[in-house]
Amino acid sequence: MRATVTAHSDYTISRIDDRVYGAFLEHLGRAIYTGIYEPDHPTADADGMRGDVAQLVRELKIPMVRYPGGNFVSAYNWEDGIGPRDQRPTRLDLAWHTSDSNQVGIHEFAAWCDTVDTQMMLAINLGSRGLDEARNFLEYVNGPTGSYWGDLRKKNGRADPFDVKLWCLGNEMDGPWQVGHKTAHEYGRLANEVAKTMRAFDKSLELIVCGSSHSNMPTYPDWEREVLEHTYESVDHISLHMYFANREKNTANYLALNEKLDRYIGTVASTINFVKSKKRSSRDVYISFDEWNVWYHSNKQDRAILDGNSGWPHAPRLLEDIYNFEDVLQVGLILNTFIRRSDVVKLACIAQLVNVIAPIMTDPKGQAWRQTIYYPYYFASVYGRGTALQLAVNCPGYDAEHGDNVGYVDVSGVRNAEEGTVTFFAVNRHGSETIDLEVSLEGFGAGTVIDHQVMTHASLEAVNTAADQHNVAPRPGSGARIEGKLLSLRLPPYSYQMIRIKA
Repeated sequence: MRATVTAHSDYTISRIDDRVYGAFLEHLGRAIYTGIYEPDHPTADADGMRGDVAQLVRELKIPMVRYPGGNFVSAYNWEDGIGPRDQRPTRLDLAWHTSDSNQVGIHEFAAWCDTVDTQMMLAINLGSRGLDEARNFLEYVNGPTGSYWGDLRKKNGRADPFDVKLWCLGNEMDGPWQVGHKTAHEYGRLANEVAKTMRAFDKSLELIVCGSSHSNMPTYPDWEREVLEHTYESVDHISLHMYFANREKNTANYLALNEKLDRYIGTVASTINFVKSKKRSSRDVYISFDEWNVWYHSNKQDRAILDGNSGWPHAPRLLEDIYNFEDVLQVGLILNTFIRRSDVVKLACIAQLVNVIAPIMTDPKGQAWRQTIYYPYYFASVYGRGTALQLAVNCPGYDAEHGDNVGYVDVSGVRNAEEGTVTFFAVNRHGSETIDLEVSLEGFGAGTVIDHQVMTHASLEAVNTAADQHNVAPRPGSGARIEGKLLSLRLPPYSYQMIRIKA
């Protein structure tokens, strides 16, 4: 089977915002406790943060991390996480039916972000709380000393403001499961007033308003329209969330899910343009896809805790999906979609980062290791920086539940002019056919292959474990060559590849 791609240096989509490779940490399960924070771990630093986890996070070069939720934030009192640790209250979390010791709060999280060289993206509780608490939280985080909240921050160990620029105005407020769920009108009115108040403090903030929790919501996409009609002149981004599952064990349909993702992005982008035109606005609002990942492997085992049958455990094993090789292909497809939609998707967060539906897993007092999906996320984050190329792809396809003539080859391309490189990320969706791929490189000049990484496995169900951490891992590719303007390589069945060219 053969597929062709044409890449031209002049045909581009958009500069990719580095923040599209962001991540998410919620006070949920073991994401925080025995995830990033475990004071008695052999690698723990003076703040109790695991050094082995920090090293794996640093390798990903994550530009930002969303915190502290998620559903958790909609009943969270940020004041519980400041001051002396031995005086902080333990609270019951209604979202995940667990308890939280508040040993990690804004100060500890900020210090961890400095350690792993990332920025904070903070979420505000607009479920059980409102405008005044949001204003106070902002002033505590970013305000000067000499004021009440700035002086309290200084008393708690930090004189300088944290200077956080990204703020989420609540979380999934369209969802009936959310503490403080609101209609689009109720939420839009509140979010607009909160945004105006925050901008009165600092006009340079970037504010994210809640869009639909997923594209199957009965209020989608009218939710986006109504919320944006309230907030368009006050916010910068609207959030979308989507999780991917293969419950029917149908790989062909599973690997076509990014067609649904693409339509979701396109519909919300059109809604943004509709509201912009209706308001005769000169402002642009973009998409923050601040929750995405594969999530379904752990659903059955999670039920006992989520149904409240286990009391209120602290940091239980919740949402601990063990990812397989099939999920490598899915994550590669999702990231390719974000690259191709980089004109409208400016922020995104893999959900989550450690233990909870995460690329990194840990054992308490034990090892930390890379799950299978760590690798496509790593390759995109490290090498997918630059300008997205508008590729012309010609290849055979198949019909699936989520799209017709879904191409067996899914590919994105990124040009980094500063480094003089072009990087392609390619997935072969075909389960039995090797595909000969030819990429015509137009306008780039002479090129050489400088890196070629391949991920394949005999079993789609193959996983990584603490005992076998490299069962599913990339290996150097072979056979990729450039002759004149033509890059040629072979894509084995069910494979993910990264090819970098110096051009």
